[in-house]
Amino acid sequence: MIINKLSEIMGRKRLKISDVVDGTGLARNTVTELYHGRAKRIDLETLDKLCLYLNVSVGKIFEHEGERKESLPAD
Repeated sequence: MIINKLSEIMGRKRLKISDVVDGTGLARNTVTELYHGRAKRIDLETLDKLCLYLNVSVGKIFEHEGERKESLPAD
């Protein structure tokens, strides 16, 4: 499962959705959907703008959590 931590990051930095919209040029709906964890997908350009504005890496915004059901075969 992919965990979206955008709202946590914004909370720590005391940023409102409107701050991120103004700072990135992203659509308000895009930021709102991501903030509330309702987005089903994200464009790489959107992710790049968020990382640059928030000064974080992709791994700080999204985290992978869960068990792997099958291991990949060894080389």
